[in-house]
Amino acid sequence: MIFNNLLNFINNSYIFSKKKVDSFYLSSNIYNRKITSSIVSSLEYYPSPSLLDAIIKYDKKKINIENYSLDKIWDNKKLKKKDYKNLNSFFWLFSLDLKSSKKDVQNVILQWIDKNHRYNSKSWEVDMVAKRIIAWTSNSRLTYEDSNIDYKDKFNAIIKKQINHLINKIEGSEGIDDKIIGCAAIILTGLSYRDKDGYLKTGLSLLKKLVKFSFDNDGFPKSRSIRQLCFYLKYFILIREWFKESQSEIPSFINENIYYLGQAYAFSWQNNKVDLLFNGNNQTNNADFDHYLKRLGYSFKNQSNELGGYAALNSKKISLLMDVGPSPDKKFSSNYQAGALSFEIISNGKKLICNSGYFQNHNHQLNELSKSSAAHSTLILDDRSSCRFNKTKDESSKISHGLKILKKNIVFEKNYWKINAVHDGYFKEYGTKHEREIVFYPEQIKFVGCDKIISKNGIKNLKFEIRFHLEPNIKIMMTKDNRSILIDLGGEGWKLISNNNNINIVNGLYFGGKDSFVDNQNIVISGMTNDENQTIKWEITKL
Repeated sequence: MIFNNLLNFINNSYIFSKKKVDSFYLSSNIYNRKITSSIVSSLEYYPSPSLLDAIIKYDKKKINIENYSLDKIWDNKKLKKKDYKNLNSFFWLFSLDLKSSKKDVQNVILQWIDKNHRYNSKSWEVDMVAKRIIAWTSNSRLTYEDSNIDYKDKFNAIIKKQINHLINKIEGSEGIDDKIIGCAAIILTGLSYRDKDGYLKTGLSLLKKLVKFSFDNDGFPKSRSIRQLCFYLKYFILIREWFKESQSEIPSFINENIYYLGQAYAFSWQNNKVDLLFNGNNQTNNADFDHYLKRLGYSFKNQSNELGGYAALNSKKISLLMDVGPSPDKKFSSNYQAGALSFEIISNGKKLICNSGYFQNHNHQLNELSKSSAAHSTLILDDRSSCRFNKTKDESSKISHGLKILKKNIVFEKNYWKINAVHDGYFKEYGTKHEREIVFYPEQIKFVGCDKIISKNGIKNLKFEIRFHLEPNIKIMMTKDNRSILIDLGGEGWKLISNNNNINIVNGLYFGGKDSFVDNQNIVISGMTNDENQTIKWEITKL
């Protein structure tokens, strides 16, 4: 213990000293000269701001910049961190009416350049620099057109200075999402300035490295995050459209990754048009993105039954979806949730059984709760999750002890569906494995579930719970015999039954909306482990 504490102290001291030295160097004249470009070329390609419609969230009602006080916009020292980042990222430019005064917009940018022409740790973070460059370049009708030579020289010089900084720092950034935004900004700068500085080659090379690092062999993010695959798809399409609009040759690997990401998007969203609440996902409603794809001529289809560690069996009216994948590697696990073998059922576009969603703010205690197995429709043993998480220096929690899928079997026939899988998340601590099998009989519209607690020579007398989460608007009622639960799914009647087991209704929290929660109800089957191989059966039938 003393030795481990000493190693941690030495490691933390090294990291602290390294950060101090790095900060001193970045603020030095040496670094300032290094990232200052000696040749300042002019902006030649003016990208359309509408290409970012899938990424930018802004009010449809446009604002006029002349209605706001701009003289001291960069002097407000009381801004919260989120507001500061939003202001310095300049994505608010996309909310401006094109009738806004170009002079006023350009004056705001000049003020920013005057106060931030050298690196500083607050306004030169990787994600802020990348977003700022994309915003300035994509809104060139306001930020660049009809300006004088002196302004254009300053604008072009600070763009290149920031890009040079981005190239230096992007690979050291911990956030994978920040890296893809950074690659997009470097590529856009190469296209906009006709690649006189080699930015295009650099940006594409960095993007290829990112793909190799963070995508699996099927083109699905190694994080197994549905939210992240949508994010990647949006940026790859954006980059492709920049190439297309600037009349530049589209790299083949861009097309290839859009194909695979599009397949995953069809699998996880378009086949059901319902958000699946697995591994960091929330209710996003991608209808606007679907319209964007249609407008640009993209169409994706995927009828696979398994992808990215998820099983999906679909008919016109019923869908059964289950997490049958292993936990991701630690470096990809900051938004992973311990929902192994959790499932969701969709009936006529409505969730019958769901998971609880995800509270994304890593600094909030509800983030930890939403990561737990108890927030999922799966089995929980001894009030603990199937994975262990530890807090990291960036405040997120990452996996310290993950799980593997030991076997799985998926059957999809006209009158018989089955998903079967086993995970070892409880084996190290309790000598126990969890096997789940869900069978659906389409003709009877009946789901038959079987959860096995396999604990040969394992610890006995452990509390178990099998949770079935419901969306907040679902009405449920216990029957008089206390053996079954009636579910009212917007006019559809369903019944969940589990003979020879304790079954109850308990209150819970639903995190379907990003960083928000509402009350919901769970159905819980509970008991104590006893036999070496214990089986808990349940059924969900449409009335």
